Amino acid sequence: MSAIRPSAVPLVTVDPYFSVWSQADRLTDDHTRHWTGQRHGMTGLIRIDGKVQRFAGLVEPRAERYYTEPVAMEQKSVTVSALSTVYTFQSAGIELTVRFTSPLLLDDLDVLSRPASYVAFEVNSLDGQEHDVQIYFDVTGEWCVDQSNQSVISQKLENDGLISLQIGHEKQDVVNRSGDDHRIDWGYFYLNAEKSDQVSGYIASADIRKQFVRNDKLTESTSPTAAQVVADVQPVMALIYNLGRVGAAPIKNLAVLAYDDIIAIEYFADKLEAYWKRNGQSTPDMIAAAFSEYESLLERCATFDQQIIAEGEKSGGSQYADLLSLSYRQAIAAHKLVADTEGQLLFLSKECYSNGCMATVDVSYPSVPMFLLYAPELVEAMIRPILKYAEMDAWTFEFAPHDIGQYPIGNGQVYSENQREGQMPVEECGNMLVMAASVALAGGNRDYLFSHMDTLGEWADYLTEFGLDPENQLCTDDFAGHLARNANLSVKAVMGVASYSILKKLQGEEETAARYMAKAKEMAEQWGVLAADGDHTKLAFGQEGSWSLKYNLIWDVLFGTDLFSKEMIRNEISWYKKMKNDYGTPLDNRANYTKNDWLVWSAALAEDQNDFIELTAPIWDMLNETQDRVQFSDWTDTVTARQIGFQHRTVVGGIFMKVLKDKGIMQTEFRSASGSLQA
Repeated sequence: MSAIRPSAVPLVTVDPYFSVWSQADRLTDDHTRHWTGQRHGMTGLIRIDGKVQRFAGLVEPRAERYYTEPVAMEQKSVTVSALSTVYTFQSAGIELTVRFTSPLLLDDLDVLSRPASYVAFEVNSLDGQEHDVQIYFDVTGEWCVDQSNQSVISQKLENDGLISLQIGHEKQDVVNRSGDDHRIDWGYFYLNAEKSDQVSGYIASADIRKQFVRNDKLTESTSPTAAQVVADVQPVMALIYNLGRVGAAPIKNLAVLAYDDIIAIEYFADKLEAYWKRNGQSTPDMIAAAFSEYESLLERCATFDQQIIAEGEKSGGSQYADLLSLSYRQAIAAHKLVADTEGQLLFLSKECYSNGCMATVDVSYPSVPMFLLYAPELVEAMIRPILKYAEMDAWTFEFAPHDIGQYPIGNGQVYSENQREGQMPVEECGNMLVMAASVALAGGNRDYLFSHMDTLGEWADYLTEFGLDPENQLCTDDFAGHLARNANLSVKAVMGVASYSILKKLQGEEETAARYMAKAKEMAEQWGVLAADGDHTKLAFGQEGSWSLKYNLIWDVLFGTDLFSKEMIRNEISWYKKMKNDYGTPLDNRANYTKNDWLVWSAALAEDQNDFIELTAPIWDMLNETQDRVQFSDWTDTVTARQIGFQHRTVVGGIFMKVLKDKGIMQTEFRSASGSLQA
């Protein structure tokens, strides 16, 4: 099986603003781009024995002007692991390896939060001859503005043995607006290298690229500190590595891209800095730490990459392992990690290419399998802002909120303009309760959850009253519109009630726990009658001949609560296989589109791994063959492989559901804690 051709290739992936990708087969086919598709240019050139070739991006930034681009190096391969993307190129007797690494290690939140991403260059001779080699690498001012008609100022710094080039928007108005399809225009972007006689740094217009190609004298900006309009001047920060004679022994060089956003988030009127700043670390110190720790971090990243691959192959084969590797950085980079004014963790998602909502509950819910596996405290950090908001006077409903604002401003829910008919009452109550129980079982802070049991209890009671047969309301699949008597939403209500029982059991309140578990069991039995439709279950109660993916059932398996019929679940798997198209099983009978996170959850219900592989392999095919070169989209057409909507969303953390199931973390903990809790 050949390696996957990703629909988009992660390069620099830190947070929703600092996330740049290649949306082409070869790194030389197009400019690199922010996840929104806006150009965030990066150009790489190599001179081998006097002749220049490209290995990244394009030289000419102005599409309206014709320019004969230097020939592209032959790209031999691109491989994407959880934490690194590695390109190899060959030409004129030389091999060049370019490694992009964002060390998003979930067991090290300081490194995870650090806004520094690596680009490593390794060059060696393949033909037994020595070759004279220079490398040129630049990034543009586009990275620190929202629109190219904005102006930037720049400067060259030197700190403790480092070359540090800095660029930023001329007007530093931090956290000045919220929205979805926009880029950051506050803070400062840095290109950094270790100082040596062989490395030079330049701040110039993009014309410096052409000067390098022609081997002319390189001209820096005469006044880099003066404001320059990005579209007019095309300012770049550039590094040149003069490698000299290169033989068989590899020569290595390192660049660090860093972004200090100054203020990251507004959180209920508090302006919060990124987590890495909480102890007063300066930007120069952060960048210096990135260099000094590179070798050890690279080793740790390689170990974790291998762990992800091994776990993926064990749970679902090599193609499933590819899906995990392609999901990992995206799932994290759709968040920002900060600490609140009391020092408590907040892991705040952006609902990318949907509506830009912040800390959206039904976006957190599908993402949690990955975080439950490797950093349960981050699931708690997703729950915390919602509980805070729900317990404020500003929240007037008896059910859970949908969000706390629009990224990066979280001062209260914006979804549906807070109109009651636009809410997701059963959805968000169920999501919050399931997340709370899952993190309690996976090693999270139970005392924190227990301190909010009154609120969680109100939501559980809401579900016992209104959850079994939901009224006409939205669920997380809101793109499909309102739906009354939604059978899958009803499953979520059942599991929400069961989750509250689990929490009460862990709290030591046996009688209350047993009462809620008995209610969940009763609801599940009624569900079995209402949902039955021969050899499958219905999309909605009363709609004979309909069907849908019952992805919420997976929590009954994970918790080991056994509320729903195993025979029914086996029949569902058979039905999903029967309904499968070339690029996946549809979400339900209403359309050909699917949600790939939910498809993996549904497939994970299978007892036979071959069934899981059969149901998830079409996702690999979709990513490999789609015409839409966007980040892993969770909403795609199962007939055409085209993107319907959504990209760069954290929900792809849900692709890890099968690994979470196979590890049995929560089921083991629940059974050891609960004994015969089941009614």
